[in-house]
Amino acid sequence: MDADVMVYEQQLNHDDVSVRLEALRALMQKVQEGEIERPLQGDDVNNHIHTTYSFSPYSPTKAIWMAYRAGLKTAGIMDHDSISGAREFMEAGQIAGIATTIGVECRADFSNTPLKGRRINNPDQKSIAYVAIHGIPHNQIDNVKAFFAPYVKERNKRNALMVDRINEIFKPYGVRLSFEDDVVPLSKSHEGGSITERHLLYALSLKLVAKFGKGQTLVDFLMNELGLQLNPRVAGYLRDADNRFYEYDLLGALKSDLVPRFYIDATLECPDVREVVELARNIGAILAYAYLGDVGDSVTGDKKSQKFEDDYLELLFEVISQLGFHAVTYMPSRNTLQQLKRVKALCEKYGFFQISGEDINSPRQSFVCTHLRNEEFKNLIDATWALIGHEKMATRDINKGMFSPDIVRRYPDLNERIDIYKRIGQGLDDGSKL
Repeated sequence: MDADVMVYEQQLNHDDVSVRLEALRALMQKVQEGEIERPLQGDDVNNHIHTTYSFSPYSPTKAIWMAYRAGLKTAGIMDHDSISGAREFMEAGQIAGIATTIGVECRADFSNTPLKGRRINNPDQKSIAYVAIHGIPHNQIDNVKAFFAPYVKERNKRNALMVDRINEIFKPYGVRLSFEDDVVPLSKSHEGGSITERHLLYALSLKLVAKFGKGQTLVDFLMNELGLQLNPRVAGYLRDADNRFYEYDLLGALKSDLVPRFYIDATLECPDVREVVELARNIGAILAYAYLGDVGDSVTGDKKSQKFEDDYLELLFEVISQLGFHAVTYMPSRNTLQQLKRVKALCEKYGFFQISGEDINSPRQSFVCTHLRNEEFKNLIDATWALIGHEKMATRDINKGMFSPDIVRRYPDLNERIDIYKRIGQGLDDGSKL
């Protein structure tokens, strides 16, 4: 690889956003000049890419570069409790010529609904569910930041307490974490990013590698001393001392089996679901429930086999419909076709917009979901362009968003609306008739 290209690619994760964006401009210039091969581009899309503003190997700029190199037509940022990477993501998308959408993922409290006490889509806690706020109008970014700021502050109080619990577990082995010195520097919290359990586990992974090295000695410690049940695939990764994704694979192993030992229930940092519904309505965004479904063999190796919403899926759809959700988002690579056909049927029954997104937060994950090329999921590609069209129009005028009362009254048929906003998203219609 050209030495300049290597330098520019390294700079995509630089601490300074201006350096990151300039490096992307330089790389795209090399593409234009033929020094970097232009990737083949089909119809692939992804609306659920995490960045360093929650937890990810990729800055917003690098995420766009990875999306471009993978041949994606569109890319969507989706960080936990943070939208601080959105403006950079959009600018990077313009540089690379990739259409973008922006959103936030958060945990909402369903305790005051019929789902109280149920395991919804959160492996760690009952009554709490992950939801995704998609298609946020660009002039509402600061309002979203303000909404989440107090919740992020509360989350960091709990993060510090969980570090204390981790230290209790690892004290006999001479391993100790400092929240301020070991965890916070791994995050973008000083720029409005969030700190998640993954940050804690990544910091712990670095400490464990420093203590035990990479390879069989660490695997033996995890299995024999900590009693972790390692996924055979992940155990194989951890035996390989030359594995370039070692710390991320170790994080996945710890997340799958260690979290219950130090996890503290999230309370004050999780807004009531009705507050999230109201936020989405007020800013003209599209609120989606994130379907997980019962897990067998986890694709990313960071989830154990566990039951989630499938046993009461009809009730779930009734509840989110009554609450005022607009959409359901799901990941075709993570579920069986039987599971997803059931979800699709319920979406049609309840009139939910269907959105796709492959949850990118690890270097082993592909930005492309080949399942979307299946004719069964063609609707998800159309929906992505409609989402982009919605974002354009709602930024221009909040009353022109896809789910604004006026637009729903004028175009009550969801499929007709999808087609209208898809054309706007693809630049085939300027939206002036709306």
